[in-house]
Formats: sequence, structure tokens, C-alpha cells
Amino acid sequence: MHRANPVRCDTRAPARAGAFLIAEFLKMMLHVPEVLSPEQAREMRAALDAAQWTDGRETVGAQGAQVKRNRQLPEHSPVGKELGSIVLAALARNPLFFSAALPSRFVPPLFNRYEGGEHYGVHVDGAVRALPGTGQQLRTDLSCTLFLCDPEDYEGGELEVIDTYGSHEVKLPAGDLILYPASSLHRVHPVTRGARICSFFWLQSMVRSDQQRGMLFELDQNIQKLRARLGECEETVALTGHYHNLLRLWSEV
Repeated sequence: MHRANPVRCDTRAPARAGAFLIAEFLKMMLHVPEVLSPEQAREMRAALDAAQWTDGRETVGAQGAQVKRNRQLPEHSPVGKELGSIVLAALARNPLFFSAALPSRFVPPLFNRYEGGEHYGVHVDGAVRALPGTGQQLRTDLSCTLFLCDPEDYEGGELEVIDTYGSHEVKLPAGDLILYPASSLHRVHPVTRGARICSFFWLQSMVRSDQQRGMLFELDQNIQKLRARLGECEETVALTGHYHNLLRLWSEV
């Protein structure tokens, strides 16, 4: 398999945030910075340090269980539910995330922990997941990993996403999120020092197609840049109308 040079997205610099692989977002990843503040991330880590963890293999099928070595909060953990609601509230206030994902429904955020050599081998996420307690199911269009520890707090633990363009390793500051197509093969490298704690979850987008969603994202980002440069004008209004007509054509709501 061809491997591109590893990509490390490990900075909060605005120039990279959001611009990370935007042009090729159709099949790649997007870095969403500062979803949580450093204080929120610290508070979450403190709550999670006191929580009861279980073997992560309990939440996957037979294939995933062969390569998964980590711990997770149980799906019905009160701590997990409380922290998950904070994560979703933060995402609802994040315009970059909304523009890229166009979320319709979420699997409630889960939380995992890797330390002492724990890892998760190459796998692909299931295409459909049940929504706990609803009897409903959700199509997993996009995967999300929200980092709760800073890169210097642990060694290893890179999220490696393997796609059409090669392999990309990601290790972000606490509070930052990576968004990528759920159809991608991916793995978490062994953690050899410290602990890697993250929230992870999936969402169903209003726009099923990665290609269409990617085009809408780039169009929206460029409209925002034009509006910042020129103010609201005839051209930005026309392009905004074009964006909404495409969304109306492609969305499933």
C-alpha cells in the first residue's frame, strides 16, 4: 500500500485549522480546533479519571475485537452521558464543524482510554449503528475524534487514517477534533507512555455524499471569505442562494 508522508496536525494555529486538507476534503480529514477550551478538557479528564472503565472489546463485533485493546466508558455511564452532552453542545456552537459535517443525527459521544501499550489495529467502522434507547438506527457518514489530552502528555497513540491518498497520522491538542469519512480504514498506535483519553462518535449528515458535502463546504467557506472582504453584496447574496439551492437538492432531512 502506498504511504504518503505522515501528516501531524498538532497546532492550534488558525492558518492550519480548518485549512487542513480542505481542497481534498472529499476523501480526507478536517481539523476543527478548540471545540472545548483547555479548562473544559481538564475538567473532563478529571471526571474521567474517577470513572469506571470497561474492556473496549465489549462494544465491537468479532472482527474489531481481534485488534482492539483499550478501555471505554460503558454506553450507559452517567458520567459519559453528562460529558457527551457537553461535547454536543460545544459542537452546536462551532460554525466550522457545522459547515463541514452538516449534521443530522449523532451517536451519543463515547469515551476511550489507551495506556500501557494499548492500541487499536486497522479496522473500519460499521456503516449503521443503533441509537441507544430509541429503537432507531443511524448511517455513519462521518467519524469524529475529540482529543482530551495534549500531545506531550503521552507517547504514541496517533490516529492513523488510511485513504485514497495514503496514510495520515493525527495527534491534536486537548479540545481539538478531527473529522473524517467513516468509510476510511484507520487505527490507533500503541500508547507507550502516559494515557491517551478521547471522545469518539459518529454522525449522519444531511448530505450523504462525501463529494457533494465537500463541495458545499468549500463553497460556504469561500462565501464567508468574500463576505469578510467585501461585506454583504449582490454577489455574496447570489452565491448564498446557490449554496442553499444545492443543499435543498442534495439534503436528506
